[in-house]
Amino acid sequence: MRAVVYDRYGPPDVLRIENVPRPSPAASQVLVQVAATSVNLSDWETLRGSPLYSRIGGLRTPARRILGSDIAGRVEAVGPAVTSFRPGDEVYGDNLGLKGGFAEYAIAPEAALARKPPALTFAEASTIPQAGVIAWQGTGGVAPGHRVLINGAGGGSGSFAIQLAKRLGAHVTGVDNAGKLDFMRSAGADKVIDYRSEDFTRGGPYDLILDLVAHRSVFAYRRALARGGRYRCVGGSVSALLRILTVGTVAGRLTHRRLGVLAVKEGPAYFEPVADLCVAGDLTIHISHTVGLDDVPSALADVGEGRALGKVVVSVN
Repeated sequence: MRAVVYDRYGPPDVLRIENVPRPSPAASQVLVQVAATSVNLSDWETLRGSPLYSRIGGLRTPARRILGSDIAGRVEAVGPAVTSFRPGDEVYGDNLGLKGGFAEYAIAPEAALARKPPALTFAEASTIPQAGVIAWQGTGGVAPGHRVLINGAGGGSGSFAIQLAKRLGAHVTGVDNAGKLDFMRSAGADKVIDYRSEDFTRGGPYDLILDLVAHRSVFAYRRALARGGRYRCVGGSVSALLRILTVGTVAGRLTHRRLGVLAVKEGPAYFEPVADLCVAGDLTIHISHTVGLDDVPSALADVGEGRALGKVVVSVN
């Protein structure tokens, strides 16, 4: 089968197309003929091996040769212990543990997959499992009238988070680069900020800051929070995350604010509610563009370097 592989951490040019053996499912695994895979920031981080936590399981060389965790496709074969699926079923899910989505076939645990809603295309379904869950859990607890800021709002998780926060009655401020201001407005943001020209931590105060690209001082984040407000980050540099978990936790409690890292829970129980909203028309799936396997390196660069508006999808079969 054709697959996009890499053997060392680095920029997109370390990737190459290679013919590799088609994998076989173990007892509780499913072999999926991949129709579409969406690109996540986690793919970019694992390609580069930075931040350091992206090297878990493979400190010097990648633990998995094939990236791509959000997959959608048809079941080709199942392991002997699989009871939920059979060949021909249309499925989707976040295969973060095994990855392998940038290929014609991928192995995934049965527990990571759900049946694809008939109303969604494979491309649409592939955008939801990781980005949708981050947005869903990151905006949890938002109430009408809350002031919500989303840093990195022009990407995949951000475009979902804007809509979810608005649906809950919040006033939403989106932060990203200048090229994404109009896109964030179209997704529903009430106010937009170009982080290169304005320091969002000097505005507010906000009841919730969902930070998808944490790099700032914990004291700057705390300054932007209202009393009783919450700051949650997903991703960012190791040093920034450690400061949030240590200094940020203490500093927040002393001033009646909560600063922490969002512990994202994975699996169908968490992404299917987002898919249901998409099917009902309550959420819009924003696909920036679709590429083939040969263009995976450029797709990863578009996401990692902040050019993609919403999600980028890789069409495989």
